Amino acid sequence: MKKEEFRIVFMGTPDFAVESLRVLVENGYNVVGVITNVDKPAGRGRKVSFSAVKEYALEKDLTLLQPPNLKAPEFVEELRNLKPDLGIIVAFRMLPEVVWGLPRFGTVNLHASLLPQYRGAAPINWAIINGEMETGLTTFFLQHEIDTGKIIFQEKLPIAPDENAGQLHDRLMKVGGELIKKTVDAIVKGDYPQMDQSGYLKEGGALKTAPKIFKDDCRIDWPADLSTIYNHIRGLSPYPAAWTELKGPDGDTIQLKIYSAEQEIEEHKLIPVSLLTDSKTLLKVAVQDGFISITELQQAGKKRMLVGDFLRGFSGIENYRFE
Repeated sequence: MKKEEFRIVFMGTPDFAVESLRVLVENGYNVVGVITNVDKPAGRGRKVSFSAVKEYALEKDLTLLQPPNLKAPEFVEELRNLKPDLGIIVAFRMLPEVVWGLPRFGTVNLHASLLPQYRGAAPINWAIINGEMETGLTTFFLQHEIDTGKIIFQEKLPIAPDENAGQLHDRLMKVGGELIKKTVDAIVKGDYPQMDQSGYLKEGGALKTAPKIFKDDCRIDWPADLSTIYNHIRGLSPYPAAWTELKGPDGDTIQLKIYSAEQEIEEHKLIPVSLLTDSKTLLKVAVQDGFISITELQQAGKKRMLVGDFLRGFSGIENYRFE
């Protein structure tokens, strides 16, 4: 079958998914339908905004579906009428079997980890939080249990020691588009592997998961060691962002998000979580094994800023401490 005749239904929502859709469209694949989330109000003005995938689909005049209920008979019938040969899902919500099992060749998912490691909603964040030096992408066929289907292809990428989640996200997004193209090419040709995930787990190796991240997961644990705190900050930057509380001498607290920091390995005898500052450009926190030097942060109710800008507008910082 020619790729122009191979009917693809694409499912996704954020920027991460747009790159894969773009690669398919620009390389002449037959995308007969795009499925994305319903429009939702966002921001302080509660203005209705479109998903990144919807914006791209409208720009390219692609058939667009936004079902509130993926199990609704009318949606399933619309999908059936598209006569899809293959479904592709990138950064979308869970699909019922009536949807992922409908395309003739099944539905392929692009996942931002080297499965079976880091199954779950936040693989990019957790890989950095856990101090991994390598991650990657996997294409696999959907089946009943989440992120457990048979693997088609994988692509490995190193994680730089100072890279944050946003930077890694953007690199994986680009490589992911090419991996989707490689996967679809192979399926169109009828020559593609289907490897059970158990074959990718080293004997005696433990499975690491990537569950959804909640606010409590983002709070900085200052008694932890230097590398743990540093990895936590970069693994949550820029979103959802690590946070902490700054406690004043009168017991008042100010919540801060920490977007970037540097780690300084150094022996010291300072009381843990002591602040070192010149009240101008330097704000360091004493922790196990050294210091966390904060470079970019955001005070609740204010905009994100460099630490120097924050210090110039905050008097008496030397009398506060992080908790």
